Amino acid sequence: MRPFDYARAASAADAVRRYRPGTMYLGGGTNLVDLMRLGVARPEHLLDVSRLPLDAVEEVRGRLRVGAAVRNTDLAVHPLVRARYPMLARAVLTGASGQIRNMATVAGNLLQRTRCAYFQDVSRPCNKRRPGSGCPAIEGDHSNLAVLGHSGACVATHPSDMAVALAALEAEVHVTGPGGDRIIPMPGLHRLPGDAPERDTVLEPGDLVTAVELPPPPPGASLYRKVRERASFAFALVSIAAVLDVAADGTVAGCRIALGGLAHAPWRAERAERELIGRPATGGAFLAAAESELEQARPLPRNAYKVPMARDLIVNTLEELAP
Repeated sequence: MRPFDYARAASAADAVRRYRPGTMYLGGGTNLVDLMRLGVARPEHLLDVSRLPLDAVEEVRGRLRVGAAVRNTDLAVHPLVRARYPMLARAVLTGASGQIRNMATVAGNLLQRTRCAYFQDVSRPCNKRRPGSGCPAIEGDHSNLAVLGHSGACVATHPSDMAVALAALEAEVHVTGPGGDRIIPMPGLHRLPGDAPERDTVLEPGDLVTAVELPPPPPGASLYRKVRERASFAFALVSIAAVLDVAADGTVAGCRIALGGLAHAPWRAERAERELIGRPATGGAFLAAAESELEQARPLPRNAYKVPMARDLIVNTLEELAP
């Protein structure tokens, strides 16, 4: 065990003021504590923000504001979330066991690190953990890693189910930090690896997520679906958060598709969305849009199965949403 200092922040401003190099914020600890045990995370200063007054879910001018410290279980069962954003509630409930959901926070869920085995094994090289050391997953075990948006430096995927739903709902992430307050749209919080895979997000050192704000629900029907290796707690092989609005004439008036398990960040299928607007809401149109989106895929030898799996998931989900 490496020694570290522990302190409890009195407020968000106090947390930012106390931040210095080597500091990590502690929320529910369901990911950070595991990484500390593995030796992946080695904070010198642990700053507890779990008891800050950021645990409310409230309606603000027709939008839903969710505090960063809201527990995942509390979010999933909140009446306003279940009524207005059932896709989000379902994503959260599929994301972890009940025990983990009871501890994990909204901010921690969004900022959790990849579960790539090479990242979690400190005896192996990993560009995300030790920049410049290499990515053994490219030639090694990459069966559950990225097929979209990856680079020669990293093929990891982002594990959050909640983030996929929030990307489809176009949520906004409220952040405070040394540079002041700002709002980051989703998608936009998470980044693709490029040549800096050690950076999962666009957050700067000392930045603290304070809330996630949801706009009014988009018109149409919504659904979150997840393909995984077992029905119990498991990370997604492929997941989808979709919203489909069909006009009276049977054509697509609006469509949002976000995919999980395929990239370093929740993947908004913007090409497929554009192609579907104005098209008949039929299986043939859904298939053409899915295939167009997945033309961008660059699967590795042992994860090529994800491309047809994603195609079929997109088509089946949209068919289920279509009236």
